Amino acid sequence: MTGPGDTGADDAPPPPIPDALWQALARSAFRARFHLDAKDRAYLEDRGLATIMEHAADFIARRLAPAKPARDGRQTPWRGHPVFVAQHATATCCRGCLEKWHGFAKGQALDSTGRAYVLTVIRTWLERERP
Repeated sequence: MTGPGDTGADDAPPPPIPDALWQALARSAFRARFHLDAKDRAYLEDRGLATIMEHAADFIARRLAPAKPARDGRQTPWRGHPVFVAQHATATCCRGCLEKWHGFAKGQALDSTGRAYVLTVIRTWLERERP
């Protein structure tokens, strides 16, 4: 996987996200049930996608990128921010899901390419959820 730096904010193309991932997520009854509610949609529209993605970059850097994140498996709240909903919908919520769904080994910190990939997955899902 290739991609831009930590936030995906530079001019490099985003890392490719395989169509097979979106198809698999859609087939998962658990993952497919996640959608932004009215409050999350309003927050996304009020703040804008760029700001939400800054929040996402911070959440990923602190809660997902370390080799052994604190409270792994429980570090992502179920609601309260559009990024949290997106993380559960895209299986980027914990290192176990990241390993199972995306192939990133547990116990190894995510490098900038891995973080960019995760952010691209989240961004793409949020863009698909926008009205």
